[in-house]
Amino acid sequence: MSAGASNPEYVNARVRSRRASLFSDEDYRKLIRMGPSEIARFMEETEYEREINELGARFSGVDLIEYALNRNLAKHFEDLIDWADGRLYDLIARYLRKFDVWNLKTIIRGIYTDTAPDDIRTDLIRAGELEERTIDRLLETDDIEDAIEVLYGTIYYEPLTVAYEEFEETGALVPLENALDREFYENLLADVSGGPGNEPQEGPEAKYIEFLQAEIDFRNARNALRLARSGADLDPATYYIDGGVLFDESELSRLVGDYDALVDHIAENRRYGDRLSEALGRLREADSLIQFEHALDAALLEYADTLSSIYPASVSAVLSYILAKEREVENIRAIARGREVGLDENEIEEELVIL
Repeated sequence: MSAGASNPEYVNARVRSRRASLFSDEDYRKLIRMGPSEIARFMEETEYEREINELGARFSGVDLIEYALNRNLAKHFEDLIDWADGRLYDLIARYLRKFDVWNLKTIIRGIYTDTAPDDIRTDLIRAGELEERTIDRLLETDDIEDAIEVLYGTIYYEPLTVAYEEFEETGALVPLENALDREFYENLLADVSGGPGNEPQEGPEAKYIEFLQAEIDFRNARNALRLARSGADLDPATYYIDGGVLFDESELSRLVGDYDALVDHIAENRRYGDRLSEALGRLREADSLIQFEHALDAALLEYADTLSSIYPASVSAVLSYILAKEREVENIRAIARGREVGLDENEIEEELVIL
């Protein structure tokens, strides 16, 4: 742990300023009507100006937008680390390891689909802790088993090795992706709380853990519905992530395949039901997997915002900002890709998380 006092008031003041510059839902609706070159020009008039200008000589179109988004995202999260001191620094740095998981999933998917390394690299977000040389070695592999061997000595090697057996049996990436999620969240909770039953009841760690529990709960809900919709003969308990408050393994297994019961289960939990009435309404109205997943993302954003407003001097405001910044990048990326492949405006809007 870092020594010294935390400085949440200073960091949260900086975060509020950054949050004010995020794209609005109206901005997304403007972008939907633009082509990739117009989107890049729009971004040049915003806080993405530096990235667009620096990368504009080497890239164009969607590639320019992608690289600019990911570079900007990494820069913002590096700033968070630079601003924070003491315990707050530790909490933020540990959470940003989620981008190691993002990058590993992206590389594994790329290998699975025979995507060119340069195309995989476009989607990587350099905000985690994996070294550049490790990322480069992973991009040089053309076999998932070889990629796992590159990770020997990291916390991801053992869970991926175990999950690889099921991947070989099913041909589905879900076991590998969920092994990464489980390792990230369960390690993070153990680091912060010291293990089940030892969770702090107050202070920054308590709000941090409450936020992580919500992420785990909503990821478990997403996994339950994905498994139900996939029709695959897979054991739901295999994809259960421990540490949330909404499900245990048996409940998750019971709710797979029963959409209405799944939403009711979320609504009946006081932690979420009392704070997420609007988001739960969107969950009930969702009539497709993508709509349900976007409604879950919106619910998590709403919940994080609620925590940050109730506890303004905690780490919650920083975590809420990280989610909001991720949403901006994912929305702009979805619009640019949608325009590139010729989706109409309604189809693109369905791909967005708009509150």
